[in-house]
Amino acid sequence: MSLAAVSPAPAPPDRWRRFLLRGLRVEFAALVIAICLWATFRQDFGITVVYSICISTMCWLLIDIGRSVVAAWLPSNEASGGNNWPRGIWIVAIVVVGAVLGYAAGNEIANRLTGLQLPGPFNAGPRQTLSLLVMALVPAIVVTYFFRSRELIATQRQAVERAERQAAEQQLKLLESQLEPHMLFNTLANLRALIAVDPVRAQAMLDRLIGFLRASLAGSRVGAQTLAIEFDRLRDYLALMQVRMGPRLATRFDLAADTAAAQVPPLLLQPIVENSIKHGLEPKREGGRIEVGAAREGKALVIRIRDTGVGAGAGLSLGAPGPSLPGGGGFGLGHVRERLATLYGGAASFDLVPADDPEGGMLAIVRLPFIPEPVASSAASAT
Repeated sequence: MSLAAVSPAPAPPDRWRRFLLRGLRVEFAALVIAICLWATFRQDFGITVVYSICISTMCWLLIDIGRSVVAAWLPSNEASGGNNWPRGIWIVAIVVVGAVLGYAAGNEIANRLTGLQLPGPFNAGPRQTLSLLVMALVPAIVVTYFFRSRELIATQRQAVERAERQAAEQQLKLLESQLEPHMLFNTLANLRALIAVDPVRAQAMLDRLIGFLRASLAGSRVGAQTLAIEFDRLRDYLALMQVRMGPRLATRFDLAADTAAAQVPPLLLQPIVENSIKHGLEPKREGGRIEVGAAREGKALVIRIRDTGVGAGAGLSLGAPGPSLPGGGGFGLGHVRERLATLYGGAASFDLVPADDPEGGMLAIVRLPFIPEPVASSAASAT
């Protein structure tokens, strides 16, 4: 998702599409001009349309092609953005020359099509030549200004959108860089407490931690990973916590087959599980159970993390802080909300609510767009 600050030149297919759209707009403008001339002077409508279209088309072609050729020849600082629009005296000269030559060429083509011999700018009297030039230049200037303004506005809009995405990318990288040390420091603090009371279990926990970090470091540096891998990291983390908590921590995983290859941000779910242990199960003397499940609901991927801990009396959702929960406004859950908002905007949600069954505890629901694993990625992993 790395983005440049300046929008690059449009790709060739997009450039041709814009060229054709400009041509259609010119033909529409030529038809409007023909109707106005016919209504004013009551000339033959068919002949008026032929002359209007031929002259307008040739003026447009010479100006449009001319400005692209000149912009490609000019230094980059004398052209506007990536849309091949020369600046200053260059665009004035292109419009004047293109309008005069286009009028002459279009008039000659229309003469051949209609069999008439109407004078052009190079074979008419001085006064008539002046009138013809005004008739050519005024529409040419108006249409050129319209096209140039639209493309410059579109370029600026693209640059703003790219800058916003770049800022979102940097914010996301900052969040991820802050989240990883947070998890590690919490685990080391737990390990330090365990060393004093049970060195053997502390040694086992340290071994688990080394294995967990080795498996997680590579995955934490990618932009996305499959939900199956995310679940594997959660299993590793909960196995690490089971060394410390012993039989007080039970786990259950339920990963639907059609969701295993869904793409999710790495380490998205771990802060929620940390929150469940710290604020749900640890305060409960007998401990409890953590259940992690995922299912597809239409175009959405829904992940549920439920604990049977001490629970709370109110919910908290993304974008609406609501009443405070144990850990509800904490570091880890705050990062989950910010990452979802940065990556998916309003298409994702995160709710933390009390579980509605006799076992109690809390239920975290993460809803985000279902994005399947790319075909190339699947093939590579299979080999």
